[in-house]
Amino acid sequence: MSIRYRDACVEILPDGHRLHAAFQAENLSPETWRGSEGFAFGYHIFDPETGTLVVDGPRAPLARDVAPGEPSSVDFTLDLPREPGRYRIYFSAMRENVAWFYLRGWPFLLVDAVVTEGGARVERIRLATSRGLAWERWGRSFTRAFTLPWLVIWRNRGLIRTMVRRDVLGRYRGSFGGALWTVITPLLLMLTYYFVFGIVLQARFPGDPSRSGFVMYFLAGMLPWLALSEAAGRAPSVLLEHRNFVKKLVFPVETLPVNLTVAGLTTQAIALGLFALALALTRGAIPATAVWLPALLVPQVLLTLGLCWFLAALGVFVRDLGQMIGFLLTLWFFLTPICYPEASLPATALPLLSKNPLFALVRAYRAILLEGAAPAWTSLWKLWVFSAALFIGGHAWFHKLRRSFADVV
Repeated sequence: MSIRYRDACVEILPDGHRLHAAFQAENLSPETWRGSEGFAFGYHIFDPETGTLVVDGPRAPLARDVAPGEPSSVDFTLDLPREPGRYRIYFSAMRENVAWFYLRGWPFLLVDAVVTEGGARVERIRLATSRGLAWERWGRSFTRAFTLPWLVIWRNRGLIRTMVRRDVLGRYRGSFGGALWTVITPLLLMLTYYFVFGIVLQARFPGDPSRSGFVMYFLAGMLPWLALSEAAGRAPSVLLEHRNFVKKLVFPVETLPVNLTVAGLTTQAIALGLFALALALTRGAIPATAVWLPALLVPQVLLTLGLCWFLAALGVFVRDLGQMIGFLLTLWFFLTPICYPEASLPATALPLLSKNPLFALVRAYRAILLEGAAPAWTSLWKLWVFSAALFIGGHAWFHKLRRSFADVV
């Protein structure tokens, strides 16, 4: 430690927009602080949310040379920013054209202040170091990484509900079928795949080699794919499509990928209803193991949300991603045993391809809906961990890049 602060007094002046700070700074370094050599005190005002330097304040020169062990009186009167918000003020020793000593690990006086329309107030005064603040930021970031995604969804649940409804109904507005297309579209997609793989290519599943068995196994595998592929396919271009929202500072752009995920779940819900009807007609009942469905839907939603946040942010900077996503999803579809049995995969490739999270989802959907069995525990907990990690990482990636969106779109 090369400096000690004592007798700090910080207050807002009666005009409500200026701050007065006075303190004693004791020289604990081995050298004399000489004003002729550039030693002085100064202050920096930061935006604590972004770490942006707002004000590089004027210097307070030393009244005299300060030998090791001697104190120096420091006095500042400064204008606070007029824009409402939280601000963090660093009062630190410095040497002109050499360094700010708080950047070299020296302690400094830290003042947290809040500016409102009616004036300003001091929230906290303390001594700090750059390393200590770095640990605080890390801890805060770690905590926010787990809590902020949920808070964004919860706080904007009404907005999400409204935009999803508008999105789903708006796709078919003006068409003769109207909202009926929300049922027709997944049904036609499933019938197309069934015709190609079930009739033309004569694909069969070992659990039930009949044609109706193939239909049920195929549809069970399509259920998670419908929601994920629909959301992921639109994610790279969602911010570009809503660039007018992106440029509004008050609009929570994190909700746009959430809208895609919920809209995809709407499609899956309709497909799930059709599947349940087909299951009741062909097998007479829905197995009791279907109660495991929420245990699969939660990681599926987390996986889809994390992927959509990641792709949406990346799509702003890599415009080709919007053109590539169709090919990538097609590749992902055929690397997942949806329209063919797992036994068709080469034995050498199976250990690698089984790491695909959709592989585990498809297998689990078939187990609980067709085979009357619980999902494999080993695959399930790995799916939960991976999906949660992607959910948190995808949001962190989006949150990190969102400050640049308005400049790029």
